[in-house]
Amino acid sequence: MITNPDVEKKSGQPSSELPFVARNMARQTLKHQDAFLVCDRSGDICAGEGSEEGFFFDGTRFLSRFSLLLDGVAPIVLGSYVRDQNDSLDVTETNDESGGSLAPNTVRISRHIFVFDNTCYMAIELENFSQEKVQCGLAVGFDADFADIFEIRGLPRNRHGVLQAPVFEKDRVRLGYDGLDHEERYTVLTFEPAPQELCSREACFRIDLKEREQTSIVLCISCYRSRRTEQGSLPLEEAKRRIATLQAKRAEDDVIVSSSNGQFTEWYRRSLYDLHLMSTHLPTGIYPYAGVPWFNTPFGRDGIVTALECLWMDPSVAKGVLAYLAETQATDLVPEEDAEPGKILHETRNGEMAALKEMPFGRYYGSVDATPLFVLLAGAYYERTGDLDFVRELWSAVRAALDWMEQYGDADGDGFIEYKRNAPNGLIHQGWKDSDDAVFHADGGAAHGALAVCEVQAYAYGALRAGAILAEHLGHFDDCAELTRRAEMLQEKFNDAFWCEELSTYGLALDGEKRLCRVVSSNAGQVLFSGIATPERARRVADTLLTEDCYSGWGIRTVATSSPRYNPMSYHNGSVWPHDNGLIALGMARYGLTSHVSRVFEGLFSSATYFHRYRLPELFCGFSRAEGMAPVLYPVACAPQSWAAASIFVLIQACLGLKVDGISRQITLTHPALPDSLQDLEVRNLRVGETTITFGVTGRGRDVVIQCTPELRGLSLTRY
Repeated sequence: MITNPDVEKKSGQPSSELPFVARNMARQTLKHQDAFLVCDRSGDICAGEGSEEGFFFDGTRFLSRFSLLLDGVAPIVLGSYVRDQNDSLDVTETNDESGGSLAPNTVRISRHIFVFDNTCYMAIELENFSQEKVQCGLAVGFDADFADIFEIRGLPRNRHGVLQAPVFEKDRVRLGYDGLDHEERYTVLTFEPAPQELCSREACFRIDLKEREQTSIVLCISCYRSRRTEQGSLPLEEAKRRIATLQAKRAEDDVIVSSSNGQFTEWYRRSLYDLHLMSTHLPTGIYPYAGVPWFNTPFGRDGIVTALECLWMDPSVAKGVLAYLAETQATDLVPEEDAEPGKILHETRNGEMAALKEMPFGRYYGSVDATPLFVLLAGAYYERTGDLDFVRELWSAVRAALDWMEQYGDADGDGFIEYKRNAPNGLIHQGWKDSDDAVFHADGGAAHGALAVCEVQAYAYGALRAGAILAEHLGHFDDCAELTRRAEMLQEKFNDAFWCEELSTYGLALDGEKRLCRVVSSNAGQVLFSGIATPERARRVADTLLTEDCYSGWGIRTVATSSPRYNPMSYHNGSVWPHDNGLIALGMARYGLTSHVSRVFEGLFSSATYFHRYRLPELFCGFSRAEGMAPVLYPVACAPQSWAAASIFVLIQACLGLKVDGISRQITLTHPALPDSLQDLEVRNLRVGETTITFGVTGRGRDVVIQCTPELRGLSLTRY
């Protein structure tokens, strides 16, 4: 999604691939709406070269340095913990042995940090545990470089705007920047009480504490830009109250899944809270931003996939995603943005570099798959909710997306959806594997021309089927018949053109000369969830993906180890992506391959137990699992990341064969099975219309018993 400077030197084009960067995995992350904080365990920020630390807002770093010194020495961190709900970071420290005149471990320093709207709040408390009076100096250092997120990521800039001279008063300091986009950005730091000394880069407090006496300092760090209406920071306690209110409202609607296996329950809780963290409330509804730190913004494909993963439990996410993407749908041909009428957004950015078009991602449409996935999600949302009124509002956008698939998506009229960038500095590859080296032939040679990737054809098939159902329910019967005909034709053509008998899988892509890329990849697994594969071929694909060549023991690799471009440390050519595995499992479940689903579940569950606090990252390396060894981290993977967090929800759906039909008000479990690590599973507070249901599954494998609440009020639960 973002530029790799190493790749750019060779190709002149951006890529998702990144050079390996040493990363401190102990960094802490907080987010709310369009602002997020990345800091070290102490709560400090040291934004050196290649570091993603900072306080960010709208794609810009508004605070690049923050430090706390006691008598000139950094305190020792005793504990650092982001609360389960991701709402605050609490740090406990004490003074170092070399801390000036103080005896070691005599002063407790605690920091309570949280983000609300455009402000980072920090309450610093000091308590004297010595038997004598304590006198010391506390220095709070700060700075702001106003770097664009793309620049931090490695995209060089030839010019910058001008940093303003700091303006400071008794209890506040203002750090500003005049951008080349003619916009002013500025950071305001407010201290309560006012420091004894305040200069442009440091606030100094004299601390005078009797035995067991406490004192506290409140710091508010607010981000502003001239194009937005300025809103001052709230009092700290009021901001905390508003966060608590939002959390309580979320908890009322949460579907809770638990098990006697406590590790699974913790994995679910972490994933649910991470989804809440990434969900941003836009005027159009909820939108799950893609990931922190690099992708804290709406991405079309990521938002749609996340919404699909959690659709059975929270359809409000799908409604918000659909509404936003319909509002931002392209209406004109804009080659420098890869925009075409009816096409769905790839990503949008609000930083200075985007405004100056130093890269094309201000509003960029270089995704070949977001458009069919948009239609597919619209159909799935209607099936889940029966919300025909919203579908009626959405129909013009759905119709435009279907028209794009036929006209622009299939420019050569061969029945397949292809991509070829128009933007000179846009993405070369525009499927979900969008790094420069992601699509290739069996000999390792790059695929050229307009490319038709296999999973996109499956998405298109699902979109045509979904469009036909929506058309029928809206009374557009001619559209229904035509879309059904197109779907049947695509299914036949796809199975003829993409199947590789000798590989027992579908090929990765057709190149511009219609030559098949005979590569074993996870893309073929994603073919399954829309139903385009024949049952016999679906099983063969599933079998292939669980061979040692493809399945690492932690999950299914993006390409097989036999591939000439296989590299377990690459972004798309040998790594393991949780969301990819989740969608593959959903496809396996569609064909009744429950034992295959269980293996995918077990691999990802096992990997989650090794990651910090059960948080699955965006991706991890594809090295084979070995006894006593943990999965290997990919160094710059986003964590938290929306579609990785939501992978557990679609895995639960796949294991249970779960389908929630809001039209007929029926829940069905088709071939439900529990993986070996679970003996029971309980689903609570699952809402269908006005009815809330709780049900449990107990047993081993497919020998399970279903129990549910006795009063369903017109809602039926059926097992097949």
